[in-house]
Amino acid sequence: MSAIRLLVLGAVRQHGRAHGYQVRNDLEYWGANEWSNAKPGSIYHALKQMAKQGLLLAHEIAPSTAGGPPRTEYEITEPGTAEYFSLLREALTAHDQKPDVLAAALGFIVDLERHEAVALLRERVRGIEEWRASVTGYYLPAEGPGGLGHIGEIMNMWLDSADAGARWTRGLIERIEGGAYSFAGEGEPFVGVLAEGQENPYATGTPHAGDHT
Repeated sequence: MSAIRLLVLGAVRQHGRAHGYQVRNDLEYWGANEWSNAKPGSIYHALKQMAKQGLLLAHEIAPSTAGGPPRTEYEITEPGTAEYFSLLREALTAHDQKPDVLAAALGFIVDLERHEAVALLRERVRGIEEWRASVTGYYLPAEGPGGLGHIGEIMNMWLDSADAGARWTRGLIERIEGGAYSFAGEGEPFVGVLAEGQENPYATGTPHAGDHT
């Protein structure tokens, strides 16, 4: 699973309708260009591809008074919404996803109801625990990882990462169960998107003609 599809679908959905530079601006505002593959070329490619797949609806609007090509705005469709929630749930439960996929899902977790978010995160913990139990049974000799020489450090790294992931997830579950954040159906959620024309303090550059697609 690629983080870019979830990020782009989620960003468009939060705006209602958004053009490519708005989506790029939002994801840079989140720092997604640093921790994921959400680079400008990937974002514009994903928008166009998902429009072809029927997940987004493309609207061409009039060019700006300064000239240039017409700007394309994108709106999420019903199949796109279904795909978005499917990707979101998968990213929250699958313990073997890349970190950028989980990070993308965290950005949209409040689109779920609180009880579902907790249930999905508990499933994630179960997956981590089951994986840990399965590998320690046959990868680690009785004398411990040191019996494999320096190669044992590979499994040490993965086990420590799994333990840290489970510990962090349990902490998040506690915070959510304790009332943190506003989830679907609980009022006005926090929306981390920039308004049209709002300056992005983390932007990597200024838009150009190709950014209006």
